[in-house]
Amino acid sequence: MQRFRAYWVFALAAFAGGIHAQEQAAKPHAIEAFAKGAQIYSCKAANGNYAWALKAPDATLSDAKGHAIGKHFAGPSWQAEDGSVVVGEPISVSPSPDAGAVAWIVMHAKSHTGQGEMASVQYIVRTRTEGGVAPATGCDAAHVGTETRVSYSAVYLFFRG
Repeated sequence: MQRFRAYWVFALAAFAGGIHAQEQAAKPHAIEAFAKGAQIYSCKAANGNYAWALKAPDATLSDAKGHAIGKHFAGPSWQAEDGSVVVGEPISVSPSPDAGAVAWIVMHAKSHTGQGEMASVQYIVRTRTEGGVAPATGCDAAHVGTETRVSYSAVYLFFRG
């Protein structure tokens, strides 16, 4: 099942890459962004157990040259420098090939705000993740409500409709 999901992540990326290569307009069909930041976790209690729960990401998005092009935050949401925002909703989640990294995800856009780079994004794919996994320890009765930040990086592909 994991290979099947990974296949679709790569198939979607390859398809978009083919569209991108054929696109002659000034605006490409896909945007590639490199995220660097943190996954923020909150210590929660449930049924007598304690666990770190994802609260929100907090990352800067950069282009291939390292120039900041936006940010990633709760929602999950991505905001371009022009102020436009896309909010995603997962449709497929696959474990990262790196056991210490957050999952790879395919999402569809559930809402948009503003006009600009993110206004026509229809799908978001997160791949090449590093880090970001919730801590295995440190969440107990004494720490309920506390937060921890775990460094992560990822590549996000934004496919326009």
